[in-house]
Formats: sequence, C-alpha cells, structure tokens
Amino acid sequence: MPTQERYAQFPPPPSLVPWVKVVWTYAAPAPSETIQRIAPDGCPELILDIGAPYEELGPDGNWRLQPPAIFAGQMTRPIAIRPVGPVELVAVRFHPDGARDWLGAPLSSATDQRLDVVDRIGRLTPPADDPEAQVRVMTDFLEDARRRDGWTVDTVVRAEVEAIAAETPSPRRDPAEQRALQRRFLDRVGVSPRALRSITRFRRVFDHAIPGDPDAGWLEAGLAAGYFDQPQMARDFRRFLGCTATEWARDQVELARAIASETYKPGPPHPA
Repeated sequence: MPTQERYAQFPPPPSLVPWVKVVWTYAAPAPSETIQRIAPDGCPELILDIGAPYEELGPDGNWRLQPPAIFAGQMTRPIAIRPVGPVELVAVRFHPDGARDWLGAPLSSATDQRLDVVDRIGRLTPPADDPEAQVRVMTDFLEDARRRDGWTVDTVVRAEVEAIAAETPSPRRDPAEQRALQRRFLDRVGVSPRALRSITRFRRVFDHAIPGDPDAGWLEAGLAAGYFDQPQMARDFRRFLGCTATEWARDQVELARAIASETYKPGPPHPA
C-alpha cells in the first residue's frame, strides 16, 4: 500500500478518447472517518477498489459497504461515503455519453445508482501502489471490450454534449426533434440535456473557487460559472451537495476534496 495520500489523472490511449475522458487513481493509507459528500459531475464512472471499499449512506439511513467494483451512473443528487480502511482505487471517468456501449444498457437504468459489476471486472487485479500499471490494466480491459463490441458514438448526442461543455446555446429544434433528442439523451447519457447543463454549471464553480479557503470566493466563483446570483448558486449547493458552500469547504477532506478541486474543466471536442 502507498505511504501517503495521492491523487493522479492520466489521459486515455487514443483508441479510447472518444469514450473515456480520463483515468484517475487515488490512495489514502490512513483516511479519516469523515463523511464525504460527492456531487454529480456529469460523467459516469467505472471504479475498482484495490484497497478497502467505501461505505455509502443509503436512503434508509443505513451505511452499506460498496462492492469492490462499481459502475456509477449519472448522478442528480449527492451521495455520502466514508472509508472503513486503507483506500486505494483506480477509476475510469467516461464522457457524459461515453459509457453506453460498455454498460450494454440505457444509461437511464444506472442514473443515481452504483451498480455491482464485480462479475464483469472483478477478475482484474491491478497492482497496489503503481498508478501507471493500474491505469494500463483498466485501459487494456476497456480496449478489449471496445474491439469486441464495436463501440460507437451517437453524433447528435455528442454534438449536444460538446455544446453544453462549451457553454454554447443548443440549436433551435422543433418539438419532435427535441423529444427525439431527449430519448437519445436518456439512452446515451442517462439524464436530459437540461439536467446535464445544470450539473455542468455547478461543477464549474469548483474550477473558480480558491483552493484551501473555507470561504473560497464562492460568489465570484458562482458568477464565473454562470450563476446569476448567490441564492441561485446556493439552491444548487443544496440540490447537488446537500449543504452550503461554506459547510462543504469546511468539512470535506481526502477523496471528496481531491475530485472537486481537480480537473472537471471541459476538454477539447473529441472526434467520433
């Protein structure tokens, strides 16, 4: 196991770029017992625990251990997790519309779910304390799946996803076209275009906040992210994190802080 906390991100190999945004690794050999709030980020993820899995707070108020391999679909509300032992994991962050072919089912079936995929990837054994090797194991696994299953990109959905990432308006569509796009989005992304815009705007707040500052310049960060005023941003903090900005900045540590402060900035468009 590693001897200190670390978080690192790695670009996917070129063959996976149309589907995978980034691969990241995280380790905390002596995590605190702090409850960590994780907000929606607009991207489904495939996560493999090498160390001890986290516990997740269920809607019934009980804590349950997550499976060691999960597919986390689109989120429209926060989740609360806490470590139960030394943490080490490797995760694949797909593009918002990039996981449909790997999942083999509509992404709407995984929205706000953490699916047990141990039977699909549990045989993988990335080595401990070797982030580069962990990434290779995951990307080799996905590359085999891509070749075997012939992954594709829905160009209409991708164009809308890229417009959202670039903060550009959607093209005008008649009602029938808009309904068709909604159906395709639920299949490929798991949420509506409007919901993805809201999530993406909220995540941009963290790109503009001041790291390590409990006040973090939240109002300025919210305005830079596209909010009209502080009350509008405050409503989304309640919606997506279940707390105020100051409460989150004061309480969050380790994985929650790492993934919020690292790169959620939109990347360049990727070819289909």
